[in-house]
Amino acid sequence: MNKDVKTIVKGETLLIAVKGVNGGKVQLEFAEIISNPYNKARANNLVSMLNKSDDRFGSSARRAWITGQPGDISELLGLDVSSIEYGASKELNVLNPEIGGERLRVQVTETITPDAYQEANLEKSAKKAGSEGDFILHEGDHIFSNSEVVTGEPYHTFLKPDTYEAPVSEDTAVTADIQA
Repeated sequence: MNKDVKTIVKGETLLIAVKGVNGGKVQLEFAEIISNPYNKARANNLVSMLNKSDDRFGSSARRAWITGQPGDISELLGLDVSSIEYGASKELNVLNPEIGGERLRVQVTETITPDAYQEANLEKSAKKAGSEGDFILHEGDHIFSNSEVVTGEPYHTFLKPDTYEAPVSEDTAVTADIQA
């Protein structure tokens, strides 16, 4: 079965596409499903499950991009991307790509320190509860979520939101007294 961003599962990394960018370089786009331990809303989201074939309920895969020289990419990944012109793109859908026997993975790092772009574009770059929701804060500061492509095992950093409430575990009995 050929994989695409809609069919990958947790633990798989997909090299989705390549795009021609400035300076004769190309940009590789990767996707991987990564679970944030503080995101209880998506843990068992019935709405997402019941609408998985609806494109408006897109993949929960995190994306990351990396730019490189076409010749170096060809040598290291065995992909000929030399014909990709500036602005053009090509779908690749390579499952679990490797360099020198090491898997390429998407790594997520959350921080309260924005880079210059994030600081100038706070409305678009700080984490929110949905596209129109409130900002998600950590100890009163905005959270910025960054992703990058790494070789080997990723080491994710997730910040605990101020509004986080630990979910009740499966083996915890929940009861209520009902008075008639």
